[in-house]
Amino acid sequence: MQKRAGTVARIASPMRALSQRFGLPLLLIATATTIALGQMDARVVERARVFVMDTTTPVLEVLSEPVYAIERATESFRELAELRQINESLKLENERLTAWHHRARRLEAENLRLRSLLALVPDAGARYVSARVIGDPGGAFARSLLVAAGRADGIAEGHVALSGEGVAGRVADVGERAARVMLITDLNSQIPVSIGLSGERAVMAGDNSAEPRLLYLQPGHHVSAGDRVVTSGHGGLFPPDLPIGVVAQVTEEAVRVRPYVDWRDLEYLRLVDYELPGLIAPLIDKQRPSAE
Repeated sequence: MQKRAGTVARIASPMRALSQRFGLPLLLIATATTIALGQMDARVVERARVFVMDTTTPVLEVLSEPVYAIERATESFRELAELRQINESLKLENERLTAWHHRARRLEAENLRLRSLLALVPDAGARYVSARVIGDPGGAFARSLLVAAGRADGIAEGHVALSGEGVAGRVADVGERAARVMLITDLNSQIPVSIGLSGERAVMAGDNSAEPRLLYLQPGHHVSAGDRVVTSGHGGLFPPDLPIGVVAQVTEEAVRVRPYVDWRDLEYLRLVDYELPGLIAPLIDKQRPSAE
């Protein structure tokens, strides 16, 4: 143990001597170095800062690009979500406006048709009901319409059916809530008429075509295309002077009448009770030529 302590003392003794000899000069050198570095600190720090900045800027730019890309993508997704929500709102608004537009157009068309009924005003003493056309039960051998008015509304057989343009037909069958109107083009329709300014008398008979014929014209008549055709009032089915149409063609085979009524756009009819007796058969039989 004493041997080991002697060895340590022998090694430490020269080191202590060296520190005593060179300690003060080393301390002076360290102090001078510290003072020199203190005077050069600002310049060194500035250069170091510039060096670090130049070195790290490209690296930071490369590292920041994904961050910016993520931010741009996040912003794009947020804008896309907002645009999608706005688009859905606009779609709903467009659907509502489209529905209102169709409704307004339908109401406008209905208003025009109802106003067209006012163009042909029945006599002041006549009762009438405006009814919607709800069906066309006619086939190859009949021309008729169903209307949404019947016995409960005061409709009866023989009532005259008018559109805004003129005579459309007359009521042939009546139910409680609906009625069938036989049109003037029907095969069974026969109406005494007056033609043109001369007042030529004839019977307009339907034949299921778009243009009924004029029957029982007097020989040497002066009927020509364009003459106005109105009811004559004979026979008791229709009052006089109701507009029907105009003469469309005059040939040796037949004289045809083009009705004023537009059958393609017929949605309302005015069913009028003129309180007429409805005696047409005796008139037709009287106008038929005798067999002698």
